[in-house]
Amino acid sequence: MMDVNLEQARFNMIEQQIRPWEVLDQGVLDLLMRVPREDFVPPRYRNLAFADMNIPIGHDQVMMAPKVEARLLQALDVQPDDVVLEVGTGSGYLTALLAHLGRHVYSVEIFEDLSAAAGERLAAHGLDNVTLDTGDAARGWSRHGPYDVIVLTGSVPVLEETWKRDLAPDGRLFAIVGEPPVMNARLVTRVAENEWASEDLFETLLPPLVNAPRPQRFVL
Repeated sequence: MMDVNLEQARFNMIEQQIRPWEVLDQGVLDLLMRVPREDFVPPRYRNLAFADMNIPIGHDQVMMAPKVEARLLQALDVQPDDVVLEVGTGSGYLTALLAHLGRHVYSVEIFEDLSAAAGERLAAHGLDNVTLDTGDAARGWSRHGPYDVIVLTGSVPVLEETWKRDLAPDGRLFAIVGEPPVMNARLVTRVAENEWASEDLFETLLPPLVNAPRPQRFVL
């Protein structure tokens, strides 16, 4: 793609995919215009950087569709002083968006090669308020908590209590919960020491978080 086509594709992504999906927060829209998504997709998928689809990045993992990323950013309302935990660094694109919005992002990735590639992309864009960890965070990652914002970038069949406990007061958690064919994007807010409010935002499908705990099933 030529640069002019990239800019037109970026504009079309926002006007044809993201705005119609009820993303009206101007700060989020401006951020999506500013951070070059095409720099974070695998080179062979560069021409699909702005397509309404999940983009494969290896290890059966994906970049979420742009409209899903936009909706989650709008729902989380990340503030300049927020400490953010991202579970699943992936390509590093969502990491970059979160880093532009919050004070510091701790991002955990189970696959070392994905983490290393994301680190190179983030460094190329001058983002120094990100700490990348490699490890299995499927059951929690409390070492830097509590967090003002937690984002799970893979789906989970059930939402573990650990995530909710790792939220700071007024902290927000975004997760896609369920199993095919029905998954719900869920926003959980810690409203008191032992009280959380939960809201299902929309339905979508996303590959599961590696090693995510599964619900116990009764076997006759």
